Amino acid sequence: MNIQEIVSVLVSAGIEPQEAAKEVKMLIEHFCNYSAKDIIMGKPLDYEKLKIVRQKAEQRAKTREPIQYIIGKAYFMGNFYKVTPDVLIPRDETEIVVRHALDIIEKNGLKSALDIGTGSGCIACTLSQSGCNVIASDFSSRALAVAKDNAKNLFQKINFVESDLFENIEGKFDLIISNPPYIPKDTEVQKEVSFEPKTALFTSEETGTEFYKKIIEQGKNYLNEGGYIVFELGINQSDIVKSYFEDNNYKEIVVIKDLAGIDRVISAKA
Repeated sequence: MNIQEIVSVLVSAGIEPQEAAKEVKMLIEHFCNYSAKDIIMGKPLDYEKLKIVRQKAEQRAKTREPIQYIIGKAYFMGNFYKVTPDVLIPRDETEIVVRHALDIIEKNGLKSALDIGTGSGCIACTLSQSGCNVIASDFSSRALAVAKDNAKNLFQKINFVESDLFENIEGKFDLIISNPPYIPKDTEVQKEVSFEPKTALFTSEETGTEFYKKIIEQGKNYLNEGGYIVFELGINQSDIVKSYFEDNNYKEIVVIKDLAGIDRVISAKA
């Protein structure tokens, strides 16, 4: 048994070869306690540990459970975060959102932020590392438990609040950021996505924009003068969300595309 054979297990299940190789690398690093350097240098693999890697690859191939849930962690903007099925897996698209937020924070000297629907806490922790004072909220106590573990592991002082949107939020902020549920109800998703918490994915209506509307309408009551709102967007939602901002008299509306050319980030100034 060798690494290529394990990669083939995933490829045979329909996973792209490049992605399969990446996932096997993640399994080896986790279950064999190997670094990327060890793999490159051809350090011998313990056969019993390699058997575990194959078993986990077979589990992934059979169930399509995301590799991040299998190893219990995901990489995001320079750090590993604990993830469980109670939280969304951090994605590359969300890095675009956070980088834009960090740019706004730096250019405008912002000091405080509210992360609504924090999930794993990856957004909150990254903003906190920039020196921003962060409050992170989620209506799920189980998600908050994961986020608190991540903040503790990264030595970040973040105030966590169990709240449905602004329900238990007090005070005002320079920036509100959110990656809200934005998949319209009854949308068919990939098998991997079905493992993630449905309440963090799906809306109850057909445009997927209900949470944007609520946060935009209520957000002005929680923003300092000249404060910003930053969102991650779903596909084909930028025009609708932009109209919500316009209807509520926000200004300096900016839309940013991801690497696939999809409108992925929107921000506006109160």
